[in-house]
Amino acid sequence: MEIKAVKTYENGFMTQAFAFGGEGGKFDASIKYRSSIQNYLIDTGDDVILIDTDMPSEMPPQEVDENTPLSMGTRITDYLSALNEMGYDNDDVTKILITHKHADHTGELRQFPNAKVYLSKTEAEELSLEGDNIVPVEFDDGPFYNFEKSQKIVDDVYLIEAIGHTTGNSIVIAKNDDLFYMFHGDVTYTDEALYANKLSVVFEDIEKARETLDNVREFVKNQPTVYLSTHTPLGHENLENKSVIDLENPPESIYPK
Repeated sequence: MEIKAVKTYENGFMTQAFAFGGEGGKFDASIKYRSSIQNYLIDTGDDVILIDTDMPSEMPPQEVDENTPLSMGTRITDYLSALNEMGYDNDDVTKILITHKHADHTGELRQFPNAKVYLSKTEAEELSLEGDNIVPVEFDDGPFYNFEKSQKIVDDVYLIEAIGHTTGNSIVIAKNDDLFYMFHGDVTYTDEALYANKLSVVFEDIEKARETLDNVREFVKNQPTVYLSTHTPLGHENLENKSVIDLENPPESIYPK
């Protein structure tokens, strides 16, 4: 199994109030965390599996000012070009796992009409996705460690129900070489929030979002886990370094310039 980051945006930022403020509190307006966008690809040898599909390619540059809570950064390439540069064509992709419905995670689904698309039944209905290639998941494969509901996609790759950020939110967990890789969509926007046990301001169900973050923290506390975020370069950095989360020893933050 090979796991790769598909990088499309870099050099963004998010405010501490955005990343940590979902349950209230006081925050330091001078603190900003790095932001980016990368999605992920799992190549099992038999399947090429995408985890989310980036922003729509026609998305205009974001206008940023002193009040912007989250800047995605500068687009460095479009999603298909990034895949091509990694050696993959559209037709190579056999499966797509969608963590949730937001456009920065589903924007290029249209480019892969032959791939099977797995997402929660709730999100499939929200997006009005239909067709022979759409697989609305009902998580009927039982618990996965401390998570109550899961769906096995292929050996060692699971879609996990993780409601909160959206009402049909999921995470993906893959196991490879005695490590777990958690592709969590937007359970947190930056790893600092995971260590600090803070919810972002973006959620549809705050009680479920808290439950999901608690479950994620319990999992990473007990299983050697590489935490793969969408909106911070810590995502691809963790992957490149095979950095395992240690909640008792947060790494020193690198702040945007």
